[in-house]
Amino acid sequence: MMQHQNPIFIPGPTNTPDVLKAAMNISNFDHRAPDFADHYMPLLSDLKKVFKTETGQILLFSATGTGGWEGAISNTLCPSDKVLIARYGMFSQRWIDLCQRFGLDVEVVDCEWGTGAPIEEFGRRLCADTQGHIKAVLVTHNETATAVKSDVHGVRKVMDTANHEALLMVDAVSSLASMEFRMDDWGVDIAITGAQKGFMLNTGLAIVGVSPKAMQATKTATLPRCFFDFNDMANANAIGSYPYTPPVQLFNGLRASVSLLLNEGMNNVYARHHRIAEGVRASVVAWGLDLCAQTPDLYSDTVTAIMVPQEKDANLITQHAYKAYGVSFGGGLGQMAGKLFRIGHLGAMTDVMALSGIATAEMVMVDLGYNIKLGSGVAAAQQVYQKGYDD
Repeated sequence: MMQHQNPIFIPGPTNTPDVLKAAMNISNFDHRAPDFADHYMPLLSDLKKVFKTETGQILLFSATGTGGWEGAISNTLCPSDKVLIARYGMFSQRWIDLCQRFGLDVEVVDCEWGTGAPIEEFGRRLCADTQGHIKAVLVTHNETATAVKSDVHGVRKVMDTANHEALLMVDAVSSLASMEFRMDDWGVDIAITGAQKGFMLNTGLAIVGVSPKAMQATKTATLPRCFFDFNDMANANAIGSYPYTPPVQLFNGLRASVSLLLNEGMNNVYARHHRIAEGVRASVVAWGLDLCAQTPDLYSDTVTAIMVPQEKDANLITQHAYKAYGVSFGGGLGQMAGKLFRIGHLGAMTDVMALSGIATAEMVMVDLGYNIKLGSGVAAAQQVYQKGYDD
């Protein structure tokens, strides 16, 4: 079976368009040559348009989003500094674990999985922190494990209301370049993403937006850093250089990816992802199943997490889909293992591609004895996607 001819429906890595594969298929070249900057500097400038920042700067590291998490922490904080973060999924939990390994004082707000960042509770704790012990507030914008979107701007508003000076750090790994994200307007100090999600590339780049306030914090931070040193990177970038050997193939792919996004228009990118997600959610309703996200304001536009009946094992869906149909869906993680499966629909995704994933999920569930009628979810999604005939 030619599994790899089918689209993947996981929330990253995502499908890579042929034009981006071609852009990455280049020979090595001298990154110390004088014309390296001619390609590199415009890329950094255009990335600011995707992050929606004019005041911040973009730093590119050879890593994944986890490396971006580490860089955010190690460049701006000191040992035993307090950070405020909520746990509402596997990826917020992993950022908590990273902070604890760095010896930070991690104040965790435990939330039910299927909910998002607890804005009111954050506000209460920030108002109570009159001595300014909390040095950073960490938010996972799009919790990939539960398909929940959090209100980053709402978090900034309660920080401002509390007149709190903490940095706002955001994991935007599975949202940026797919869902609305406004770094400057939302007052985000550090935004982190990776190449393999909305940018549709091979894995291997941590893409980090850093505000002037966050760069200023690097001057007093004393946590150890070397590879992820923001100042080393920023100083090299200022002269059109890179502090060590760069992944030039990924840089070339990223240039092509940013061009695709900006040519489509970021508002159109957001609208496309929302429309595709609405179709997937309509199919879930037609199947008689529930989403993990508890309310519509939490719905992610890049991944949908679908709860299965209590007597069912969602792991069988992902296993059977791959074995029988050569299609990959996301499984449940952490507390949600076996309780849900996930349909990723971000990056290089169209209505028609999404229909193939919905149809496959239907076949899989019918194969496994779910009380679902073939075509029901597809028809519901078609109602969302159909354009109508206009000559």
